Amino acid sequence: MGELYEIKEKEERLILVGVAVNDGDDTEESVDELEELVKTAGAATVAKVIQNRESVHPGTYIGKGKMEEVKGLLDELNATGVVCDDELSPAQLKNLEDALETKVMDRTVLILDIFAQHATTKEGKIQVELAQLRYRATRLIGMRNSMSRLGGGIGTRGPGEKKLEADRRLIRDRISQLNRELKEVKQYRETSRELRNKGSVPIAAIVGYTNAGKSTLLNRLTGAEVLEEDKLFATLDPTTRSLTLPSGQQVLLTDTVGFIRKLPHHLIEAFRSTLEEAKYADIILHVVDSSNPAAYKQMHVVYETLNTLGVKDKPVITAFNKLDLLETDFIIKDFKADRTVKISAKELRGLDKLQEILEEILRERKILIEKLFSYQDAGKIQSIRKYGQLLEEDYRPEGIYIKAYLPKDKYNQI
Repeated sequence: MGELYEIKEKEERLILVGVAVNDGDDTEESVDELEELVKTAGAATVAKVIQNRESVHPGTYIGKGKMEEVKGLLDELNATGVVCDDELSPAQLKNLEDALETKVMDRTVLILDIFAQHATTKEGKIQVELAQLRYRATRLIGMRNSMSRLGGGIGTRGPGEKKLEADRRLIRDRISQLNRELKEVKQYRETSRELRNKGSVPIAAIVGYTNAGKSTLLNRLTGAEVLEEDKLFATLDPTTRSLTLPSGQQVLLTDTVGFIRKLPHHLIEAFRSTLEEAKYADIILHVVDSSNPAAYKQMHVVYETLNTLGVKDKPVITAFNKLDLLETDFIIKDFKADRTVKISAKELRGLDKLQEILEEILRERKILIEKLFSYQDAGKIQSIRKYGQLLEEDYRPEGIYIKAYLPKDKYNQI
């Protein structure tokens, strides 16, 4: 009997390349984050190269001298490819591959690859494939060369132009099909969202930079079993869980996809319905990794992304998470938040305070009523129980005395 061989994919060894356009930009941090993305995708970083230029080279992303340097590093470090920290144009991609004679990827491809690995629900998978196809559709020109670099064989032979036309048509057809499927899933999401709103249980959307600890917080508060990993984009599919606050008031917590700087446009489009969970929430719960030196920049990215999605005029609670990783007592502020709280979701610190703040904000959205209802109106008291928070209920000869908090939008109805 022949020996059994385990066939394992060879780990990719990548060189990361970034361009710093002006002195104060965060290219170095962005390339460090790119290294985290590479690790999450299952590859190794063997070198980082940053070029200071007045602008990104329109044809090759980096200048000629840097290209020579990267080419030397590829041989010296036995690297298998290059990743650029920005989205490359089709021309830049083709020119770089020709000059470096290796596989070239950009930040977008990397993020799409991670999303593809982590999508588990039907909606997640459709969204990822859509984003990948939209990205590829703009890059089919000049892909013949890169196809030959993928190693020849089936699917790479034949008259190139005809194959490209066929590819374009296939991609267009597949995009249309996926859009139809996504529409159906989106309708289902909207229906369940409407049902949640009708139930009048307030919704808090947990938002934040990727790896800020959103899933850990959701798990600790509600006993949900969402994957927690010290990785970027460990969770993709939004999870909604019910939380009963100390006063008995219920709130639905919805986890959302993590944000990241330079989040590809294709992804925002494909994941719009998922990301828009924040748009329909009553409260935004913004989780910040306070142990990260780039915390302020990450907060800025979150607010910019919320702005892009049209999330405005919502009360924001910012939870400065990961206190357990801090050596000293820190001073960090968020002037855009209505309330802030310091927590360690991992060690359950500050979670009582967070729940108190949630209750306070929910109470601000309610009206305190003290009223004597006739016994004929007993049905209204049932509605108050359902939608409000009953503080006192006293059965008197002349009627039922009620003291309760009621949501402002239900006040007129009742």
